Amino acid sequence: MTKKKLSYVLVPLLSLVVVAAILMAAALIGNSFRFTQRAVTISGPDGALNGVLTLPRDEAARGLVVMVHGDGPVEATQGGLYSPWFEGAADAGFATLSWSKPGIDGSEGDWLSQSMSDRAEEVSAVIDWAKAHNDVPSEMIVLWGASQAGWVLPKVVAERNDIDGVVAVGTAINWLRQGRFNLLAELDHEGATAEERERAIRESDQTLDLLERQATYDEYLIVDDGAEPMEEARWGFVLQNFESDATDDLVDAADRSIPWHLMVGTQDRNVDVSETEQVYRSIFGSSLTVSQANGAHSLARTVVEDNGFIGLVTGVFWPRALLAPEVIDDYGSFLSRLAQH
Repeated sequence: MTKKKLSYVLVPLLSLVVVAAILMAAALIGNSFRFTQRAVTISGPDGALNGVLTLPRDEAARGLVVMVHGDGPVEATQGGLYSPWFEGAADAGFATLSWSKPGIDGSEGDWLSQSMSDRAEEVSAVIDWAKAHNDVPSEMIVLWGASQAGWVLPKVVAERNDIDGVVAVGTAINWLRQGRFNLLAELDHEGATAEERERAIRESDQTLDLLERQATYDEYLIVDDGAEPMEEARWGFVLQNFESDATDDLVDAADRSIPWHLMVGTQDRNVDVSETEQVYRSIFGSSLTVSQANGAHSLARTVVEDNGFIGLVTGVFWPRALLAPEVIDDYGSFLSRLAQH
């Protein structure tokens, strides 16, 4: 091969190597967080739960954030997406304890068999485990919960006297109203026709009728003519939880007189956050602070939630940028204020 031909091969190859090196460096920098982390095994009600304990890198933690997941098969770190939250807590001087749901990533049990009361019992068991271990900083305990955790957080607070604060992220009040809000919001977002809206609402009403009749899974399959029916385990999960309403538990939790911080996304299509804020304010009064971010249900920037490619690239190379800009600063500020009281 001549030198000239060789250069035609080497130059593009070297360019690819340089680009790959730059991308690897960017990913390393973007995923370098200010905390230390270790795996833990927690004793839960239905067996061992695999989790992670995240600690401030350069100082002793002055408190512990206990994370309560939303819906779905969530792993302890949410595939790394929780890292900005871990870092925000660490910067405020707090450790964070998070675990994989039962049946996920080696945790024992089955999250789809749980009621909201079961979930609250699990959170309480995790707190007891933390307080029994001297190497877990549990002098001050803060609950962080997202979405479905809205039906779990107040149960835990009402049943215990050792919770010092709560951060509620995009939580709902009533299961059925949340479901209908989500349905209509998604139809609007997709620009559904009147006929499509009517069909979707009719199918939703049919499902609700089946739930109220405590129908079997086979009965559900006969009636449901959607393209993607629920799996049997999911049907059972919904069947035992669809009547969930947080109002009474929130009232009971208010008796503890601890600070609650509600964080909502103004572009949330999953939850009617206006209803949540109204109910929380009526119950908690001056114990409540509220922050609104220009983000989606998860408080992510809407562009990364609505565009899968942008979301993937951002998550790989710079996960801090997934969330709306003010979210973690606001979270850290609440924790810092809490620690000063």
